[in-house]
Amino acid sequence: MASYTLVWLLAGSVLCLSELFLPSAFVAFMMGISAFAVALLSPFGLSLWLQVAIWLLLSTILVLISRRFLQPRRRKSKIQDAVIAETLTEILAGQTGRVLYEGNSWRARCDDDKLDIAPHQRVYVVRREGTTLIVMPENFLHS
Repeated sequence: MASYTLVWLLAGSVLCLSELFLPSAFVAFMMGISAFAVALLSPFGLSLWLQVAIWLLLSTILVLISRRFLQPRRRKSKIQDAVIAETLTEILAGQTGRVLYEGNSWRARCDDDKLDIAPHQRVYVVRREGTTLIVMPENFLHS
């Protein structure tokens, strides 16, 4: 039984150290911590299959906990700070064109499928759908 303890300690060490060289968002580290916990339980005469099952269960729980508490919260939309863009190309009704938004060229479509937007016009970014910005012309919203 003592040989299993040594194996779990070795596995835990390798997994925790591998996190330093191959970052895996704490997955390997949590699996290593689980291996250390199983190493503490192995002298109590648990079968190898039960030890492996405990290790898998603990690893899964610790990975889920680390994802929940250690990863930063994402904002629902990146479009909250700057809302003004400028058209680079004409945006025809119901079609896409290009706008300059935060220094980058984005694919854009007008929110109203019946409106055309000329090039070099200021537009408001209404929302984002994937990699396409949904815009409205500035003069349309001010009238």
